[in-house]
Amino acid sequence: MVMLPLAGGCLAFHQGPMPGEPADATYADVDGVRVRYLDVGPKDAPAVVLLHGFASSLETWTAVVPRLVPAHRVLALDLKGFGWTDRPEGDYSPAAQARLVFALMDARGIAHADVVAHSWGCSVALAMALAAPERVDRLALYDAWVYEEQLPAFSHWARAAGVGETLFALYYDQRPAEKMELAFYDPRRFLSQALVEAVERALERPGTTAAALAATRGQRFAQMQRSYPSVRQPVLLLWGRDDRIAVLPFGERLLRDLPNARLEVYPECGHFPMIEAERPSTRDLVEFLGPRSAEARR
Repeated sequence: MVMLPLAGGCLAFHQGPMPGEPADATYADVDGVRVRYLDVGPKDAPAVVLLHGFASSLETWTAVVPRLVPAHRVLALDLKGFGWTDRPEGDYSPAAQARLVFALMDARGIAHADVVAHSWGCSVALAMALAAPERVDRLALYDAWVYEEQLPAFSHWARAAGVGETLFALYYDQRPAEKMELAFYDPRRFLSQALVEAVERALERPGTTAAALAATRGQRFAQMQRSYPSVRQPVLLLWGRDDRIAVLPFGERLLRDLPNARLEVYPECGHFPMIEAERPSTRDLVEFLGPRSAEARR
């Protein structure tokens, strides 16, 4: 451990286009960050913002978006440091990501919205609800990663200068297939070789490791989690019963912490209910995001 800081060096960030970008992708300059986004559905329909999890992208919601349109306007994005969005040096905390999402909403003319999030993206969604509750109507949170007690020792070690750089330089892009298997109850059915190869290519994009370390260091939930009882919006928690990453007891804890929440649990499902429990979880989401009250429409 004494020698680790000597092995890591500096990790490089990146801004601007990256090799292999999708030809049909759309981007917006948001406070100097080139953000990839998807904005579909009627512009006058109720808005829904979709937030992916750590080391993921807006493709997380591929099966969900068609079920929300045309009853909703759907805004999905690659959060800073992930997907095809820039990886600049700076703050990657949930609060910083929340400011980025609000700025993109402003740029797209969206005053307020329902927010749907997965895993670490749920910490961004909750940061949005805490920072500007008038802009967040309802929350739907899949297998949330929002508590200090969820962080593994690796994340705590990564906070140390030099040590984090070394750990991520040596291990972040290693054995992605093995790590991905942990996210599924039935990886033989849902974890295809094409998906593994797509993740491997994503890990090779410039700035990815530096951004992942910055986002890991931004996961300081101890103070934030004390404010969860002040979140007054209706919340739907969607959870895989067999999730080995964000285990179900944290969903039950979040149910107790959020005063206006309900919890739906899906059997034989891991960390991605929108994939392994696509039909029941999307049905529950669509029902939850049904017609708004006059107060919610503002």
